[in-house]
Amino acid sequence: MFVHLVVHYPKPEHHDDVLASMHRVDAAAQGAAGLIRIGAWRDAKSDRLIGLAMWESQEAFEAAAPGIFAVVADDPLTDWWTKPPDSMHLHPA
Repeated sequence: MFVHLVVHYPKPEHHDDVLASMHRVDAAAQGAAGLIRIGAWRDAKSDRLIGLAMWESQEAFEAAAPGIFAVVADDPLTDWWTKPPDSMHLHPA
């Protein structure tokens, strides 16, 4: 099992833009080999948005990632964030 977790810090005026970008990533990932689950989440205690993707393996994620993230390559994410996202690659402990 492998988890890709990303914490986004959107500017208030771009919250919906970042969320729409995340949903495009979710849609592009559908049907990817090794994908177990993917989705966007809102933190109930802040304005943060969380991207969570569970994969059968890190290799499956790495094989699929270039095609998946290509759909948002032209999104001006750096203009939409208050700071760059925290990105984590998680394995069971």
